[in-house]
Order: sequence, then C-alpha cells, then structure tokens
Amino acid sequence: MEVRNLMFAYDRKTKDKNGKLAKKILDGVSFSIKEKKITTLIGANGCGKTTLFNLMTKNLIPLRGKVLLGGKSIRFMKQKEFARRVAIVHQNNQAANDITVEKLVAYGRTPHHSIFSINGAEDREIVQWSMEVTGIADYREREVMSLSGGQRQRVWIAMALAQKTEVLFLDEPTTYLDVRYQIELLELVRKLNLDYGITIIMVLHDMNHAVYYSDEVIGLKNGKVLLQGEPEDVITPDSIEEVYGIRLGVERVNGHKIVMTVR
Repeated sequence: MEVRNLMFAYDRKTKDKNGKLAKKILDGVSFSIKEKKITTLIGANGCGKTTLFNLMTKNLIPLRGKVLLGGKSIRFMKQKEFARRVAIVHQNNQAANDITVEKLVAYGRTPHHSIFSINGAEDREIVQWSMEVTGIADYREREVMSLSGGQRQRVWIAMALAQKTEVLFLDEPTTYLDVRYQIELLELVRKLNLDYGITIIMVLHDMNHAVYYSDEVIGLKNGKVLLQGEPEDVITPDSIEEVYGIRLGVERVNGHKIVMTVR
C-alpha cells in the first residue's frame, strides 16, 4: 500500500490570505507500507491519525493525492473488491444483543449474519479457523455483548480474519482494555503477522506498545509525516519531542527500547 501526496480538510470553505485552505487536516502526506509487516501510526491527539486511517480505508475521499493498493487507487475500487483485500476493525464496535460470536464472525464471509448462510465447507472452515486463531472458539454460542471488552475485541478481529484479506487495519485496538488484555491482543496481532503473513496497519496511542510491536512507525504532527522507519532507528528523545511536544528519555531494557513516559 502506498500513500501519495495526500491532502484533506473537513472545512473546505475557510481560506487563508493567499486563498488556500486554512484548516487542512493532512497536507502532502506520502509514505509506503511494507508488505507483511506491522506499521503503526503514532502522534498526539489531533495530528491527523484518525483522518489518515479513514482515508486509507475508503471511509473518506481525499481532496488531493491518492491511496494505492497493488498500484491501483482505492478510490476507484468497488467496495466489494476492496473488502476482498482489506479488513478493518474500528475502535468502537457494537453488535445486536442476540448476535452470537459464531454469527458475527460468519459475517466476515456473508452479509446475512448467519453461519447457515455460508456457502460450502471452505467458508465454514474459514470461520472456524478465525475463531480458533483468536482464541474465541469456546465462546461461539455466547452473545457478543455479554463478553468482556478483551474478548469482544477478539471477536471483531476474528470477523475481519474471516474475510481472508492480505491487509488488516486496526484503529486503536487496545483502547478501553486493561493492561493484561492489551498485551494479549498485541501478542495476537504479532502472531497474525508472523504466522500468517498479514500486513497490519494500526493506530496506537501507547508509544511503548508501538515501539515493541511494530516493524515500522509513522509519526504525524499537524497533518504531516515527521518520521518513518524502524522504531530502533527513529524513536529518540529528539523525535519524541518533535512529534509530541514533550521531551522524554529513551532507555534500553532487556534489549528493547523503552520510552520513559514519566519524568
């Protein structure tokens, strides 16, 4: 996946003294996503992470520039084609009270929310695989909304996996989870990448999670890319200050970089 010269603004009427848009959320954003790697978008609140995520997942249309998947602009891809190649797990997800785990996961294979609507043994096997990989097979008959936050998040990831796509987008997947479920979920993300070769693009707030679980990070500020690369190379006190506006130390613990988020 590649982003080329992306520009976006929600307010398209307010202009500066030169007649240009005054409130651009993204301005000239360009980068490439490495195939079969984990890439995480980082940055302070309001930097443009969520807007960029929505542009890359066909939920917004850019004012300028393009997002390419396999060399083709996603803007001109039919939604069905895009869904065959890209799966998305949003930050806030809700299911009807009577929807069971198995039915919701099956929705990744069919629009009818029913395991019985799936055509063929292969689709059933994919649904079963998705539940087993995410560790929710034992909950298949439980109602989704009766599960804990960490369990529910696994259900939504399982539904995305059932699409059998090459790319998985995760929008702040650890939000609202306690530390145990945060780590379990990120270990699952790593497993999906390493064992199944899925290209994963995440938005994360926690810098240490981004450093530890990502092959590459992309740091945004004021709608522009300030850094991109392997965390070992690009996460430094200087780069943290540039992206977040606060200077924090970076130490090495057990061979891994750790951002000292207290002073």
